[in-house]
Amino acid sequence: MTMVNLDPRTYDLLRIVREHSPIGSIRLTDEMQRRGYSIQDRTIRLTLSELDEAGLTEKIPGRGRHLTEEGRRELERGDVTGRLNDVRERIATLTSQVTYDPADDIGDVVTVTATVDAAAVPDALERLEALEATPIGPVPTDIEETDEGDVRLFVPSSITLGGVLLMRGIQAPLQTGGLIQYDPTAAARDDDTGRDPRVVRYVDAINGEGSSMDVVSLLVEAGRTDITSVLRGEESTLIADNRGFPILNLEETVDITAATVERLGGVMDIRRPRESSTLPQGRPNFDLASLTYAGAGELAVSLLFEDGLVEEWSSLADLRDRVSFCEPAALRHEPAVVRALK
Repeated sequence: MTMVNLDPRTYDLLRIVREHSPIGSIRLTDEMQRRGYSIQDRTIRLTLSELDEAGLTEKIPGRGRHLTEEGRRELERGDVTGRLNDVRERIATLTSQVTYDPADDIGDVVTVTATVDAAAVPDALERLEALEATPIGPVPTDIEETDEGDVRLFVPSSITLGGVLLMRGIQAPLQTGGLIQYDPTAAARDDDTGRDPRVVRYVDAINGEGSSMDVVSLLVEAGRTDITSVLRGEESTLIADNRGFPILNLEETVDITAATVERLGGVMDIRRPRESSTLPQGRPNFDLASLTYAGAGELAVSLLFEDGLVEEWSSLADLRDRVSFCEPAALRHEPAVVRALK
């Protein structure tokens, strides 16, 4: 294996290969230029040859390049500064691209993806059906086969809510992410106030401002979640994020968030300024109310990871049209699932 000097531009190129694999040099040039790089196809082809020689990419005849296992590892462990900026920029970009309207239940949503072995798809869908039957439901799901023969599941991400609010002119930036204690046996949410007694408190919180990896991946890989207990109707630990938003937008935010949760699933809890808070830092300040949201996508991938059914996942995947999602049970007749059942 030949060592190659990986500058920030080359790391960005590798990220694009990972995102669009397999990808040819012409499309790769276009994608790099979209990201602000002044680069020609000849330079891309030379760089790809160096990455092939270094064992980070591999050519698939007639289709383009994909990352090798070494290439994936290099993206995970190298370019800390780039990964830090990548997480921030990815969240901001995805949030700004959301077009979903919960009133009409149409538009693009941000997704969490989970890749599972084809033979494990029936078990994965069964677990998502069970999750949908809890107060966390619905769990809108879409499915597609990968080029490698696995199956990729899509479920709406909590990041979608930030985009929905932004479309209405409500600034609700992420404050923290972490784990919440959730009691499914407690009283149901009050839709007038947004308070949900089932959200007991934060167990841990992480400020992702200086993080080079997203909070969801960090907590899932650490095995900190306990979604399985929700299926048994027991107290559990869920991944959630917290946003601050202007108190002047309180009523509208409650309505929009409740409508989004009704359509896309998950758990929400809203606290007013000077009101007792679930957050570890105590009460929200005088100007900002507090919004805690655990999205169905993050909870779904946590459950599949706990059950050993997921091979890899992305908590900051691309956008997908809401019309392509349906109940997990309805996917049993999809061709990819039918083949897995044979």
